[in-house]
Amino acid sequence: MFAALQSHPWAYPALEALHIIGIALLVGNLIALEMRVFGRAAALPVESLARLSLGIAVCGFGLAAATGSLMFATQARELIANRAFVLKMGLLVLAACNAAWFHGRGSLHKLDTLARIQMLLSTLIWVAVVFCGRWIAY
Repeated sequence: MFAALQSHPWAYPALEALHIIGIALLVGNLIALEMRVFGRAAALPVESLARLSLGIAVCGFGLAAATGSLMFATQARELIANRAFVLKMGLLVLAACNAAWFHGRGSLHKLDTLARIQMLLSTLIWVAVVFCGRWIAY
């Protein structure tokens, strides 16, 4: 499989495109939920929007993780030596810890100041992940 990714001229770019689609689904839905929590579209119930947007975000993460793993497998040595990649992986761990803390404390139901800070932090982390992903190539 990895040889096919390296030997077909369209395979790796297609994998990158799917990776970007996964990221868009993830980050776009997190930002939509964050906008609601910060008062936009107040007519939308937070719980209903959260069920929809978090479900799509999880699917986006799954797609990004699967495609990212395949891309990593084709050039693992180079990526491990790349500082932007290492930083990206650290930020992914930080994003996971923040998400676990957010859901573990029931922040979605509290929507207090800490919940808003956690959501803003999540968005900032994911934006940093995207920047690191782009810097990997340079």
